[in-house]
Amino acid sequence: MKKLIPILLAFMMLLSVTACSAAPEAPAAPAVEAPAATEAPVAEAPAAEEAPAAEEAAELEDTLVVYSTHSEELLEVVAKAFEEKTGVKVESINLKGELADRVRSEKENPQADIMYGGDSATHTILKGEGLFAATTPSWGAELDPLFKDAEGYWYGTIKTPVLLFYNKDVMTAEEAPKDWADLTKPEYKDKIVVRDSLSSSMRSTICNLIDFNTASAGEDAAWQYLKDLDVNVKGYYNSGSMMYAALGKGEAAVSWAVLSDIVTNRDKNEMPFEIIDAASGSVVLTDCIAALNNAPHPNAAAAFVEFAGSKEVQAMLANQFSRTPTLSAALPDCPAWMQTEYKALPVDWANISSNQLAWLEQWETDVIDTGKNVAKD
Repeated sequence: MKKLIPILLAFMMLLSVTACSAAPEAPAAPAVEAPAATEAPVAEAPAAEEAPAAEEAAELEDTLVVYSTHSEELLEVVAKAFEEKTGVKVESINLKGELADRVRSEKENPQADIMYGGDSATHTILKGEGLFAATTPSWGAELDPLFKDAEGYWYGTIKTPVLLFYNKDVMTAEEAPKDWADLTKPEYKDKIVVRDSLSSSMRSTICNLIDFNTASAGEDAAWQYLKDLDVNVKGYYNSGSMMYAALGKGEAAVSWAVLSDIVTNRDKNEMPFEIIDAASGSVVLTDCIAALNNAPHPNAAAAFVEFAGSKEVQAMLANQFSRTPTLSAALPDCPAWMQTEYKALPVDWANISSNQLAWLEQWETDVIDTGKNVAKD
């Protein structure tokens, strides 16, 4: 177990990639990226003339260091816009799966000011380790409590819904499941295909389902649900393209995936997919931002949190990088497919962050039928 924890911790950081990489679960071919920016007017970065008054700008340090899991292209766009607005020079470093470890290693002598990227569970853990400083951005009160720390130590700036969907050429709306609980019914045996345990969104979905079912029915019922679900799963795919191909050809009818991937395959690849707004709610992964405790440039860090989470920047990233905003106020300026809001599955991220390593080990060891794994040739 001790040897396995570091491996699982690394996988935990992969959860952030679901929102930080351009459509990470998207099929390699022939799928394309999520709907292009032409679907909605591109939101301009906050204009230079909106910059703070000179006396306010003087209070900011002249440099800011950002550690992130976001793509270099996205970081460059945000950094450039922030520099134009404030005059603060931004140095951004993409650490991907090493982000949390890097922040931890520098706790006594922080070299960065901002952690930009990483999911709610990761931010909850690092907050508990005293690594963040609280901030009070003007837009913070507008965020759903699911997307922020109650004490202001971190905020969600991007959300990635994971939704149930089905092939409407194979199954009617009446026949399709209406909620996660329905997936264990006998009529769905061998009609479900999903990603395998290496998929970040799959792992996060499992943790969300364990937490939700434990809260509503107890821990034993939560694990029995996963075992019953495994019975109905036809295949666990290690390739998104293979999974979507199986669904598109009608080899199975039901699955779940990140919203942008479903939309891409439905709209660009003309696959007959219909999204299900689950009655209990859908899994929502949240990419967050936090100012680091004892940061070398604290004023610039607070200003960057304010900037990066603003509705203008969220809309800009929605149009240029297909990142769904957490702020409802940003949605009118985003692509049309983002403007349908889906109910979020109510979960306790603190509980997930405390238990996910053990949960994932138990799920992989005691629940999954590895004989159903489907590997890419």
